[in-house]
Amino acid sequence: MEKDYVEFNARYLNLLTDFGFHKVFGEDVGKKLLMNFLNYVIKEEGHIKQILYLNPEQLGNFKTDRKAVFDIFCITEKGEYFIVEMQKAKQEFFRERSIFYASVPIRKQAPKGKWNFHLKGVYVVAILDFVIFDEFKEDKEFYIEHVYLTRERTKTVYSNKLKFTFVELPKFGKSEENLKTDLDIWLFLLKNMHLLKDRPASIRGKFFDKLFEIAEINQLTEADMEKYEKSVLDYYDVQDAMKFARKEGREEGRKEGIEKEKISIIQKCLQKNIAIEDIVFLTGYSKEQIIQYKTKN
Repeated sequence: MEKDYVEFNARYLNLLTDFGFHKVFGEDVGKKLLMNFLNYVIKEEGHIKQILYLNPEQLGNFKTDRKAVFDIFCITEKGEYFIVEMQKAKQEFFRERSIFYASVPIRKQAPKGKWNFHLKGVYVVAILDFVIFDEFKEDKEFYIEHVYLTRERTKTVYSNKLKFTFVELPKFGKSEENLKTDLDIWLFLLKNMHLLKDRPASIRGKFFDKLFEIAEINQLTEADMEKYEKSVLDYYDVQDAMKFARKEGREEGRKEGIEKEKISIIQKCLQKNIAIEDIVFLTGYSKEQIIQYKTKN
């Protein structure tokens, strides 16, 4: 093993790993935590009072398996659908992917036969460990983006039945001393919980009490600990591959750099025995191309 991952000696789970995210938000024990987080992040406090988890595999029929992330698919007491995704690795077409995701619960609402087209709301909440909005200079100042369907001329909402919320964690840089709201605390813990040796005295409240309780590593079963350790290694393998690829890519021209980045990711992932389906997801290369590349090397 090339590095001593701090998570194995940490007190709390890394919430950006697949296991950590799902353990806190994706099981019934964390249902109230998810509702609390969503109410803050979608700017509609108290909007969600109850949710029912649905099978996340309904989110689409990809050619590749979506093992790289844990997605949460749920429905509220009002019949509104929420898709919550934690995405740790940058994907070139993530905006398009979010639109595809939203289309699934929209189609799901269409019964066979006559239909009056009365839709329930669909929310896509993406928690990203990378930056997706950087077209404008001021983009770096905003770590939460809300996207709606709007009329171009009037700048008014065309429909409130489709809403996207993107949380760009790398842009959130507040320290513990500067946390002012519960949303600040949520984002701080998403980024830093695995680095905390003890619970900060300033972070209190029934929801955060529950969060720290669930995230205690020492309460994991032996089987869960094995899953978590693998999830941590997978997380850092992806991070290392991306960092290495970006470093190499900057030394080349833009076009050549993009291809070099993808090849570097493939090399690092193959060295770490990461599943081919996950490499397909990260690079956009086909399964056949990666298998052929693996054979050559």
